[in-house]
Amino acid sequence: MDKYILSIDQGTTSSRAVIFDKNARAVSSAQQEFRQIYPAPGMVEHSPRDIMGSVMAVVAEALVRADISAGELNAIGITNQRETTLVWNRKTGKPVYNAIVWQCRRTAKMCDELKREYSDLIYRKTGLIPDAYFSATKIKWILDNVAGARKSAEAGELLFGTVDTYIMWHISRGAIFATDYTNACRTLLFNIHTLEWDEELLRLFGIPRSMLPEVKPSGSLFGYTDKAVFGERVAVCGVAGDQQSALFGQLCTEPGELKNTYGTGCFLLMNTGGKAIKSDNGLVTTLGATLSGRPPYVLEGSVFVGGAVIQWLRDGVKLISSSGESEELAVRVKDTGGVYVVPAFTGLGAPYWDADARGTITGITRGTTREHIVRASLESIAYRVSDIACAMERDSGIKIARLAVDGGASANDFLMQFQADILNCATVRPDYAETTALGAGYLAGLASGYWESIEKLKASSKGAKVFTPSMDEKVREGLLDGWRRAVVKARA
Repeated sequence: MDKYILSIDQGTTSSRAVIFDKNARAVSSAQQEFRQIYPAPGMVEHSPRDIMGSVMAVVAEALVRADISAGELNAIGITNQRETTLVWNRKTGKPVYNAIVWQCRRTAKMCDELKREYSDLIYRKTGLIPDAYFSATKIKWILDNVAGARKSAEAGELLFGTVDTYIMWHISRGAIFATDYTNACRTLLFNIHTLEWDEELLRLFGIPRSMLPEVKPSGSLFGYTDKAVFGERVAVCGVAGDQQSALFGQLCTEPGELKNTYGTGCFLLMNTGGKAIKSDNGLVTTLGATLSGRPPYVLEGSVFVGGAVIQWLRDGVKLISSSGESEELAVRVKDTGGVYVVPAFTGLGAPYWDADARGTITGITRGTTREHIVRASLESIAYRVSDIACAMERDSGIKIARLAVDGGASANDFLMQFQADILNCATVRPDYAETTALGAGYLAGLASGYWESIEKLKASSKGAKVFTPSMDEKVREGLLDGWRRAVVKARA
């Protein structure tokens, strides 16, 4: 009987299930969106029931589409939206509150207070800065604001988990209470040097140790599903937060390898191997996926506005009617005619960290056309990615030779070629774009012995399109100098 790998990709707006065969080919997939809950401005929640309902639905649909049963699954991998926080009763499995999503800003004031006194302590232990983005203040908010929650937690009755933990707990009927390094390190509670939950941080946030799951390498045997859930006991062998899963899906397993996901924003992660690098450019240090032993360290930086600038062109200023039209218009002109777009719609993140910067278009003349502005908007994505990538080079001392790319905007050939040119390194786009699901699948398949080794997966991977830099060095430096001057204006 042929065997397959099931990858569960639980994202912020939808859940997806993908079934891979021995050739790492997706033989079926299913996806289902679910509700976004906004109780008040700045607050974002999900119903835990919606999360699990969508997961179970897409797994069933993917199995039907592949015409296989759960008994034909070799192993399951799980990847998830990071930092999103759930707290539930140990005995009943009932959540005490909705999932508080990573985007939620309800604890921003609490984090501002923490920054004043504890920022250095938290960064030294976790590689992160105190921010509402991460899980710890979300847990504290639930314990402090849900009636009876703190008393129950201190009595050992409540459990905390990121979405991966919650899914595993449910599909095993409570037999698995665990997470992996890549999710634990996003909580503000996990020491990335000792690889343990940190008692000093637990006291700082007022969180009982009994709430926290066991932490394992991403490629581990976490346990088995309950037979009543899928009809068979299936091993859960791979778990990773979405961005680290995409890094592994791109097979960026060596120090210096870098991937960027072009979504609404952009997420850049660089594998730095066994070295935890302290950033001087506002990047965070986190942990990567591993099959065993100590995980690699990773530098991470994010761009607030990536593909969102294309949405702005379409829905905001209506210069294009579809995302695909942006490439068509951009190649009609040989350059931007000196126009730069700095898409600082919500300020600028790393390496500038200027919340007061605002979106700016500079260099407009009487000869400026729609095509020039569209091209400059696309180029702005590559410039912002270059800002982060160059900051990673400065922090790590590692010269970037290859950028692996994925995400919706990576389908734009013009953007990918300009990215290669402006960063002066090969930009590699895989044939299969869903690298987040693929990463969880790789972890599960390697940990279970379904695939023999990472090296053999690298040797058998095919179909990638490589964009090679071809821009003259003087032209590149001139364009980057213009970009730097445009950023100064946006910050003014």
